[in-house]
Amino acid sequence: MTAPAFSVCVYCGSRPGTHPAYARAAAEVGSWIGRHGGRLVYGGGRNGLMGIVADATLAAGGQVLGIIPHALVEREWAHTACTELVVVDTMHERKRLMADNADAFVALPGGIGTFEELFEVWAWRQLGYHQKPVGLLNTEGHYDGLLGFLNHTVTTGFMSDAQMALVRIEADVQQLLPALVQDSGLTTRFRTELL
Repeated sequence: MTAPAFSVCVYCGSRPGTHPAYARAAAEVGSWIGRHGGRLVYGGGRNGLMGIVADATLAAGGQVLGIIPHALVEREWAHTACTELVVVDTMHERKRLMADNADAFVALPGGIGTFEELFEVWAWRQLGYHQKPVGLLNTEGHYDGLLGFLNHTVTTGFMSDAQMALVRIEADVQQLLPALVQDSGLTTRFRTELL
């Protein structure tokens, strides 16, 4: 198997959400990763946006590394078509392996699990535990309320503008993914080909 050109860890909902644009965005993310010779790293489920992004990556010729805890194999319906599916014991192990295997992180629309994963890698970056880029795909304004609150925490002195700037926020897949891969420190030749 050819080594992937890059690996993007995608956090997203195990539900499809109520707006068709969420599914379209997940499919576009997966297709972009696959078309550019990349690997999707994600939570290993086949339900909701998780399954959509994985299927789209595979359909576009990309590789998919799914990592899922034993306890969620049935609940999130483990995606057995992944290029590689790793079943682990705990959520902590799942998140560590996802982070270790990624060059960049992006959160799509999702719920509590997506929020927790996004905030963890964001906190790790601001603390210096990694230097990998973090992105937020704000499809159909899904994260507008959260972003308003985060900006409020800057205004009230609990966060800085520099901390906010550690997450790249875009509504357009074609703006977000090339920028994240470019920021991940891959070779200049490959980064030029992405643009």
